[in-house]
Amino acid sequence: MIALVAMLAIVAGAQEQQAEKPLNKVYDEQINPLEQIDQAVAQAAAQGKFVICQVGGNWCPWCLRFADFITNDSTISQMIADNFVYIHVNYRPNTKDETKKALGQQMLKRLGNPARFGFPVFVVLDDKGNVIHIQDSVFLEEGKGYNKDRTIQFFKNWTPAAVNQ
Repeated sequence: MIALVAMLAIVAGAQEQQAEKPLNKVYDEQINPLEQIDQAVAQAAAQGKFVICQVGGNWCPWCLRFADFITNDSTISQMIADNFVYIHVNYRPNTKDETKKALGQQMLKRLGNPARFGFPVFVVLDDKGNVIHIQDSVFLEEGKGYNKDRTIQFFKNWTPAAVNQ
């Protein structure tokens, strides 16, 4: 009996491991985050969109899960494509590189100090680069992932059409 229970536990663990695929690293750790934001704002202004900055890093499993979640959901990815320039803004709180540390602090200040909400954190910028909303990701989480309906509601509430009514 003990052997059967042990065998079932091993099989269940193996299935769970197979279900968790490795997530793509989506943050460019070499890019200047301030320049990245400026380029996204210029693109958004030219296209009549807003910018969503997903602030976090490749070190953050929840950041990578969210990127995977929105990429693999066609409804959400289409809503983003229609309304936003979406960027992954890299932040490494424990970097030893003084230049990157200073850039990170400047970026956080420019985005309204969103790190207070944890990571990932989402900052919505209008087409002029003004911060119009900071979204704590905890309200979008569910289990080990994200809630589709709450995520859609977040994006829907911050589209240019919704804000500029």
